[in-house]
Amino acid sequence: MKRFALFAALVSISMPAFAQETAISKPAQATSDARIQSLEDQVRTLAEQVSLLRVELQTMRDTKAPATASEGKNILASSQVEPGTPPSATDPAATSAVSPVPAPSPIPAQLAQTQTFGGATSNAKLLNPDISLIGDFIGTAGHNTVSPGKALELHESEVGLQAIIDPYARADVFISFGETGVNVEEGYLTFTSLPAGILMKVGKMRAEFGKVNTIHNHALSFIDRPLATNDLVGGEDGIDDAGISITHFLPAPKNWFAEGTAQIFRGDSDDVFTSNRRQDVSVVGHLRAYRDLTESTNIDLGLSYARGHNNAGIGTTFNPSEFTTNLYGADATLRWKPLRRAIYNSFLFRTELFWSNRDQLSPLDVFQTQHAFGMYSSADYRVNRRWTVGGRFDRSGHATNANLTDTGFSGILTYWPSEFSQIRTQYRYGHLWDDTSLKYTNANELLFQFLFVMGAHGAHPF
Repeated sequence: MKRFALFAALVSISMPAFAQETAISKPAQATSDARIQSLEDQVRTLAEQVSLLRVELQTMRDTKAPATASEGKNILASSQVEPGTPPSATDPAATSAVSPVPAPSPIPAQLAQTQTFGGATSNAKLLNPDISLIGDFIGTAGHNTVSPGKALELHESEVGLQAIIDPYARADVFISFGETGVNVEEGYLTFTSLPAGILMKVGKMRAEFGKVNTIHNHALSFIDRPLATNDLVGGEDGIDDAGISITHFLPAPKNWFAEGTAQIFRGDSDDVFTSNRRQDVSVVGHLRAYRDLTESTNIDLGLSYARGHNNAGIGTTFNPSEFTTNLYGADATLRWKPLRRAIYNSFLFRTELFWSNRDQLSPLDVFQTQHAFGMYSSADYRVNRRWTVGGRFDRSGHATNANLTDTGFSGILTYWPSEFSQIRTQYRYGHLWDDTSLKYTNANELLFQFLFVMGAHGAHPF
């Protein structure tokens, strides 16, 4: 009897628990069914989107294909379809859709044209070099009897052609168009993957002598070039000749970068070097050392040497090959350019020293060597994103007469409308020797310049 009472009590206790578990399982089953239904809806939606993409792809192919006879048949067949007929009635791709698909929107004319002709245009562009043009317009006002400039002139229009030839070389060509004619300012091939880390250039190039000689006119921070460049290193063109250049990294102390450059040229560079024979080549050597002083400040030092024949012995009883010119140079650049505010504030100080030893004949036809010295120092400060102020001091002896010394200074103000244009004005004073009047004269001039850039113009060495 006791056992029967215990069994009845257990059954009465378990019945409510079973009823509660059954009530809980029903909502869980309903939730699972809802999830399965949601997944089925998503799969159905994806199938409809895939069908729509097929229709659009087929439409794009039909648009890109040329007008052939088969297209004429399709057009004739489509003209027989009643207006309002959905694409699924005529397009086999659309019949595979799970549900009717709306007609795709027409492709814009610009996109259709790009698809039709873009392939050829893109492939052709891959073979074209980067092309750029830089215009340099200069005006001059004031008094200068030694080297008077024109009132207004398009001083130079430089066209640049630059391209990677293959994984081992690149080419750079700069053609200068001026009022005096057309000139290949530079045109050289650079081999970048030679053994032992050697960098070689072949062609016509500016010699690695100092800093200013390597910089194109439009990349200068002033309108003219320093007096020392004009008196000792060949003027605007400087040492610019056909030759071969080899550059190699050199071992250096910790935190220093060093490189050495050796160059050999044909021997014709304006009035600096003159080649009278095939063997009258000129040579240039340059050593450079660079170091970051802080995160925003660095220093750049250099030593230069150049040697070549000159024209002093031409037309005389002496052997022209005995007359040579030796040039020595030293340069230093201090640059401050904060990383976070480089486009707003920066400062650059640069100075160069030049020594010239030129063999020539005295007025009494006696062989002699003129030892002339020249230098300049310049500073540029970027006040904000648009304005830069600067100044330069010049002093230089004459290569043919070291006793004559020219001095001068300049003040420069530059406005940058954008990175692709500059408007610059410069006041220039000079105490210059006048060969016509055989005395020193004072020059006071105001120069202004408009620079503009078109196309992709690669950066020049800084």
